[in-house]
Amino acid sequence: MQLGRKGWNNVIIFSMLIMIFFLNGWHKQLFSSANEPSLQAILPTQSFVLTLKFVDQKIERIGTSWRTTVLQDNAPLTWQASEQQLGELINHWQSTELMNINESVVFNPKAPLSVATFELAGESFPWVYLLYKDDASYYLLEKNSQRVLALDIATAKQLFPSFDFS
Repeated sequence: MQLGRKGWNNVIIFSMLIMIFFLNGWHKQLFSSANEPSLQAILPTQSFVLTLKFVDQKIERIGTSWRTTVLQDNAPLTWQASEQQLGELINHWQSTELMNINESVVFNPKAPLSVATFELAGESFPWVYLLYKDDASYYLLEKNSQRVLALDIATAKQLFPSFDFS
């Protein structure tokens, strides 16, 4: 097979491009394992929270501040909080990163201990998070994507202040 100088240059260029594509794909497969647990933010980054609903109360944004209302008539609030504490709770939900549990860990949810429902700006459906306890561990299940996140008791108490963990 006789190739001229242009032909050999084209062969070399195309073979180098093919080699780069293969090595780039292998690089991503070798050094990034999808099965490894990783830290993930609970809420999407840069999300704008409009409301947060627990079983007994609703926390909603009013301008730049927050207010809470009782969801059940004639029921006392289990967690009384100031505007600053409500803002800190929302910030905690937005800034906390939890360990994502992979499929190799067996997670058998029974009944959720508590539920947190977020309405985010620009989202048509609410984000629902269910809190579960399995033996000594706590888990947070994101209902939309079925993503399971592990959390400790201290973080669970911070995220669900109205729930009685005793």
